[in-house]
Amino acid sequence: MRMTRRITQASTRRHAAATVAAAVTGACLALVAAGPASASPPGIPSKATAQSQLNALTVASQGSTSGYSRDLFPHWITVSGSCNTREQVLKRDGTSVVVDSSCAATSGRWYSPYDGATWTAASDVDIDHVVPLAEAWRSGANSWTTSRRQSFANDLTRPQLIAVTDNVNQSKGDQDPSTWQPSLSSYRCTYSKMWITVKYNWSLTLQSSEKSALQSMLNTCSS
Repeated sequence: MRMTRRITQASTRRHAAATVAAAVTGACLALVAAGPASASPPGIPSKATAQSQLNALTVASQGSTSGYSRDLFPHWITVSGSCNTREQVLKRDGTSVVVDSSCAATSGRWYSPYDGATWTAASDVDIDHVVPLAEAWRSGANSWTTSRRQSFANDLTRPQLIAVTDNVNQSKGDQDPSTWQPSLSSYRCTYSKMWITVKYNWSLTLQSSEKSALQSMLNTCSS
């Protein structure tokens, strides 16, 4: 009888251990599945640096869109091997991204910080120009060479390119922060810092209403 009890107790312990292991494994898998990709564009400044840059930007009336064409900002260009700028950003901003021999993403996960959505198909993701090409044109890029405009449209050094939900990017269009801001309010601080430093580093102007909106967004930053 004691032997039977020892066998029963051992069996119970093994069952309990297996149950705990399964629970831990399940929790870990759930965390992996739930955790969004958190990659960020490079060069996002601190609040203090962004404030200094905002103060240094030239305020001017918005220019005309006359003569503007996206073709004047050649993109996406080949960056490395067979990978173009879009594909580089998809790899940078995604999680577990798998690409084929032509560098096209065949699987992965992308978290859109503008709206908080996560996507598993690259076709659902756009690469947003934080400062839109048409906005840049109206802010001074109309006088640039095509080569400089190409560099701007494919800038991987500064926080000018980011993977986001496609229809969110399309709804943004060429608007500046005075008329469009990310629906996820917690990201507006970061968005303002990205916008400011891109305009600063590319010596673009901004309008008064745009500066006011950026200042309000920057005021929400803790650092």
